[in-house]
Amino acid sequence: MHIRPATSGDAPGISALILSVAHFFTLDPEGRGAEDFLQSLQPEAVAARLATAAFTTWVAVVGRNDLAGVIVVRDGSHLFHLFVAEPFQRRGWARQLWLHALSQTRHGARITVNATPFAQGFYERMGFIATGPSVQTRGIAFVPMVREGDGENRTPPNAPAQH
Repeated sequence: MHIRPATSGDAPGISALILSVAHFFTLDPEGRGAEDFLQSLQPEAVAARLATAAFTTWVAVVGRNDLAGVIVVRDGSHLFHLFVAEPFQRRGWARQLWLHALSQTRHGARITVNATPFAQGFYERMGFIATGPSVQTRGIAFVPMVREGDGENRTPPNAPAQH
């Protein structure tokens, strides 16, 4: 796996990857009720975020530039997206993407995420803690979480992977 900054040419692949795992975060497996949110994942919306300075995006690629994962950080303090394609899940790739993004943020930054219930355990292993109950809105479910900087919740970059 190689992690690199995303380019505008990655927008269709990023969109396809996230939409392929949408069943993990939509309340309805077919996406009913989440149409507005799913629209924000279309290639045009992804391309707009890639062109916006507030969003920093990296992709994980394998082989001949096959997209395996994506991570997006907004304003250096909010983990906006972290998705890994199903064939590459449970191999530590989300952790590698997270550690890469973390290494690119201001040292000690407080980072928030709206974690899907499916991914909550992963984020807890990465040092995040829930800041409220699960929320269901716009056809999706998430748990608001935070990882405090320079404090008790920091995961050392060389810590062993927890599965």
